[in-house]
Amino acid sequence: MPAPLASNDLYAADRPNQLSPKVSAFPYRIYVPNSDSNTLTEIDPKTYRVIRTTRVGRQPQHVVPSWDMQTLWVNNDLGNSLTKLDPATGKAISTVDVQDPYNLYFTPDGKSAVVMASARRKLYFRDPQTMELQDAVKVYCAGVNHADWSFNGRFFLVSCEFSGELIWVDTVKHEVVSHIKLPGMAKPQDVKISPDGKTFYVADMDSNGVWILKSNGDAPPTLVRLLKTGMGAHGLYVSRDSTTLYISNRDEGSISLLRFSDNALTTRWRIPGQASPDMGGVSPDGKVLWLSGRYDAEVYAIDTSDGHLIARIPVGQGPHGLCVFPQPGRYSLGHTGVFR
Repeated sequence: MPAPLASNDLYAADRPNQLSPKVSAFPYRIYVPNSDSNTLTEIDPKTYRVIRTTRVGRQPQHVVPSWDMQTLWVNNDLGNSLTKLDPATGKAISTVDVQDPYNLYFTPDGKSAVVMASARRKLYFRDPQTMELQDAVKVYCAGVNHADWSFNGRFFLVSCEFSGELIWVDTVKHEVVSHIKLPGMAKPQDVKISPDGKTFYVADMDSNGVWILKSNGDAPPTLVRLLKTGMGAHGLYVSRDSTTLYISNRDEGSISLLRFSDNALTTRWRIPGQASPDMGGVSPDGKVLWLSGRYDAEVYAIDTSDGHLIARIPVGQGPHGLCVFPQPGRYSLGHTGVFR
C-alpha cells in the first residue's frame, strides 16, 4: 500500500482541489445509477442540470472509480455485469460479465478488484483491469456490501447487511479471519476508518446510528459503542480537512456530523420536505455534499458550510451509489469514491 502523505492522516491526499494530474483533465460530473430504471444519469454540478441519461445493465447499484482512476465501473447487480465508462467522455466503452457485482472495491496495492457478491455470499478477487477472476472467497454471513481497509492496508473490514455481522479479511491471503456479531437487530451498511487509523465506523440502518470500533492494527477491531445519529443511518463521507464524518440518515432525511477528534455529534442537517439521502460523495473543493435520494427519484446538493439544500435534481427511479468524479487523491479504494 502506498504510504499516507501524513503519518496521522489517511486522507491527507484528499485536500480541496488537490487533483492528481491523471484526472485533472476529466470533466467534473455527478454519476447516478438508477437501480429501478436500469439507467445512468449524468449531472453537470455547475448548472445542477441533467446532461445525459443512458441505459445500462439491470439494477445498477454503484458507480465506482478504478484504483488508477482512469475508469468508472457501473455495477449492474442483477445484470451480472460491469459497464466500463470513460471519465473523459462519460460514455460506455464496454460491458464485462461479472457475477453479482453489488459493490466493488480495490485492494490498496492496486493488484485486485474485490467484488462484493452479496447474494452469492462471496468475495470475488479479480484483475483490476480485465476483471478476470483471481480468487473466490466464500463468506459465512449474509449480504456483504461495504468495506474499508486498516491503516496499513493488510486487512479490511466488511459489513454483512442481512446477518448483522462484520468480517475481518486478510488482504493478502484472501481469508476471512474473524466474525464480529453486532448487538440487537443490526443492519450494517457503509464502513469508514478514521484519519488516524485508530477507529472504524459502521453505519447501521436498523440501529439508527453508527457503531464505533477500536482498530487494533492487524488484529480484528473491537466493538466500543453505538452512537445514535438518526433513523436509517446509511452512508459515511469524510470532509476535505479530515475533521468531520458526514452521516446520511436515509429514513429521516437528515445528515449528522461527527467530529473525529472526540467522536462527538456536532450538528444535524435536515433536508426540507420528503427526502431519503443515501450514497454519494464530496465535491472536489469540499463545499458540496452530493447524495442520492433513494426513494424519491432525486439527487441532493448540500452546502457543507451550513447544511442548507442548494438543489434537488430529478433523476431516474431508485438512485443509489452516486459517484462524484473526479476527486482529490492518489488512488481509489472503490465504492462511490474512497480515495487515499
